[in-house]
Amino acid sequence: MPDLLAALRLRLPGIAEAAATEDVDGAFPAGSVAALDAAGLLRAPLARALGGAGWGIEAEGAAPLAQALRLVGRASLPLGRLYEGHVNALRLVQRHGSAAQVAAAARDAAAGLLFGVWNTDAPGEPPLAIRPDGRLAGRKVLCSGAGFAARALVTARPEATPEAPPQMLLVPLVPGERADISGWTAQGMRASATGAVDFTGLALQDGMAIGSPGDYLRQPDFSAGAWRFAAVQCGGLEAVLGALREHLRRTNRGGDPHQAARLGQAALAAETARLWVHSAALRAEAEPAAAEAATYANLARTAVERAALDVLELAQRSVGLTAFLRPNPLERLCRDLATYLRQPAPDRALGVAAADILAAVPAVGDLWDRP
Repeated sequence: MPDLLAALRLRLPGIAEAAATEDVDGAFPAGSVAALDAAGLLRAPLARALGGAGWGIEAEGAAPLAQALRLVGRASLPLGRLYEGHVNALRLVQRHGSAAQVAAAARDAAAGLLFGVWNTDAPGEPPLAIRPDGRLAGRKVLCSGAGFAARALVTARPEATPEAPPQMLLVPLVPGERADISGWTAQGMRASATGAVDFTGLALQDGMAIGSPGDYLRQPDFSAGAWRFAAVQCGGLEAVLGALREHLRRTNRGGDPHQAARLGQAALAAETARLWVHSAALRAEAEPAAAEAATYANLARTAVERAALDVLELAQRSVGLTAFLRPNPLERLCRDLATYLRQPAPDRALGVAAADILAAVPAVGDLWDRP
């Protein structure tokens, strides 16, 4: 394989420049997705035997994937969110799909198609259901890439038994159909094309069902995979830190002891987040996954969130009111990061990790001895 990270770095300036112009409701970073494809990143999550780099599916791919997710997130958090979903979808298909399904997904990824994972059902509505006639009924919401992703990995349950474990389905979609992104009014991540997708009436075809019911929630993969979105968040944190440093250089205020202290504290938080992400990636992607991978990932996502919130506060205090005014780059970067930090069930993740630590046998200082 070519040096994918080097190819990505060549395209980061253009991706970052595009991100600044795509900060409008309903936008989608089509050119930046194409840039990732040109750099080989849409194929990278495939196993090496399938022509990929093993990112997210082989142990050797953990470290480069962690770096790639940070780099993409640093240039564009909306693009990072989309790429993280693409990686997750291909991982799930390769881990749980048949040989034919894996081969088909590999061909699609090699052809530059974008995959997504959409699991959230609409509040107050029945979950996405498989009707007795073999058709789907219902919607998914908070779907990043809605109307643009060509392959969606979704979870559905039999209509007669909505309490049954969810079944993964890999659904081919026609761009522009079934999607409604008008409801995405978040202050940040505007260019992620996040919205609702209505699957009602879509007929299940042979080969759509991936794995067995319940595979999507199988541990430790389900929780341990949180390291990937934490890696993208870490990249966004680094972007905020970079903008703060640039501001202090441009204004010649870096020598002020209070400003220097804030910059130092922000750098400390950024490196703490990076170390957590790197270690969580190695544990989650080991073969077999480290026994404590889910616990560690739950801690890692919490550590990254805390670090990011600290850096947001430090940067905004250092820069002052102009950090909240367009077109200051910090205004958009902070909005995107603050929005993307809102991941599901943060309190539960920390509580589960605490319960695991409470029940663990090793001494506290020996809990994470395994690399």
